[in-house]
Amino acid sequence: MTLLSIFLIAIALSLDAFTVSMCSGMTIHDLRFRHILKISLCFGIFQAVMPLLGYLAGIRVHVWIESFDHWVAFALLLGVGIKMIWDSVKADEACHSEKEFLDTKLLLILGVATSIDAMAVGLAFAMSGSPILIPSLIIGLVTFLISFLGVLLGERFGDLFKGHVGIVGGLILIAIGSRILYQHLMHLA
Repeated sequence: MTLLSIFLIAIALSLDAFTVSMCSGMTIHDLRFRHILKISLCFGIFQAVMPLLGYLAGIRVHVWIESFDHWVAFALLLGVGIKMIWDSVKADEACHSEKEFLDTKLLLILGVATSIDAMAVGLAFAMSGSPILIPSLIIGLVTFLISFLGVLLGERFGDLFKGHVGIVGGLILIAIGSRILYQHLMHLA
């Protein structure tokens, strides 16, 4: 997998965290650097760990599904992409209160919730035979930076971006899944 593809996957995966980070920026009135750092680190760490977990699960089952693994990778990325688009279209996410966004327990729950799709991507990496350590670190770092930016943008311009970032992320994941399938099918031809 190319560095550009990994970077695009990282951006797509970080868009859920970006949206939640913007919500936090819109609701935290006395925003401090430590608040931004806490939110960004939480999302970045979860986004880095979840692909590793998905990958570990994937390499255990890869032997049994090797003949159709490209279809599995495509289906996973397609499914996650469609879900991201659906979630963005069906409703605007309601922002929590300022106090809730600074609560460690809620942040951990949000970290898991926004990174479940990263686990599926890790599974797709295992199915495609791609290495995961560097992509996982890139995904975590990109998510950290985008979450950091999201909090700042949420504080300044939050209402302008609501609802559209998930659509872009979903389309990117669908395109990458289609590319994996296309490359495998062209390799067979």
